[in-house]
Amino acid sequence: MTTSMTAFSRVESSQSGVQLIWEIRSVNHRYLDTHLKLPDELRLLETNCRAIISKALNRGRIDAQLKLEKSANGVHLNAINSSMLENLEELLAQINTAIPNATPANALDILRWPGVLIEPKKDNEALHEQSLTLLENAIAVLIENREREGNRMGELISERIQTCRKLVVDLISEIDDITNTQKQKWQNRIDELCKEPDSNRLHQEIAIILTKSDIQEELDRLQTHFDEVHRTITSNKPAGRRLDFLMQELNREANTLGSKSIDQRITNTSVELKVLIDQMREQIQNIE
Repeated sequence: MTTSMTAFSRVESSQSGVQLIWEIRSVNHRYLDTHLKLPDELRLLETNCRAIISKALNRGRIDAQLKLEKSANGVHLNAINSSMLENLEELLAQINTAIPNATPANALDILRWPGVLIEPKKDNEALHEQSLTLLENAIAVLIENREREGNRMGELISERIQTCRKLVVDLISEIDDITNTQKQKWQNRIDELCKEPDSNRLHQEIAIILTKSDIQEELDRLQTHFDEVHRTITSNKPAGRRLDFLMQELNREANTLGSKSIDQRITNTSVELKVLIDQMREQIQNIE
């Protein structure tokens, strides 16, 4: 199964005057590399958050941030500390007596004074549970996005593998013609150089050259690798590392094909295969 390592998710939830927001960004990485950013009130959840992420994801750099914001209805009139407000009023009266021209304090200044507002008691256990549940939801959205992009990558790789197959099949159909053409070229060249060549030695030398330039083994291995790529991208297991290895093997065979070339058609096929393989490797770098 092809799953992309690049994706983004954002989920939020509001409860009891508190809004929780999880944002998760994922990019490609050789291993699972998790970076968490939690508010001070919820730092105790870091171990649990890492456990949830590592259970759901296998590879990628994960940047996960949890934001905790107070909702607009989080402050009420009954959250004012009346005793503190009375003390503050007496202090302000004393200041006005001592400094008649002092700028009077407005309501917002008074509300900002430490202790005037009584923070509502938070149900930390419920808040922790809600944060972890919301993280699981955010990861589910992230995985869905990664799978959607990964499926598209798998389709692109399959299309290129089919193109590679056609190139190899077309070259196989040309092998006999390539061999006969080379034999005739060598025969003509020898006829130019020698008036009476030794036919037995000539056939022997041509056989040696054709053996060294035989590409049937490379073509067979290429087709085997094509089958393995198809099997890998349609399996239910993470495919990234396996596909990366297969691209290395395909590139090796394409290089050998080019090094054994005795005809422009073989060279052209080798070059086109290497271009397609390179394009697939670019996509595979982003597959989990």
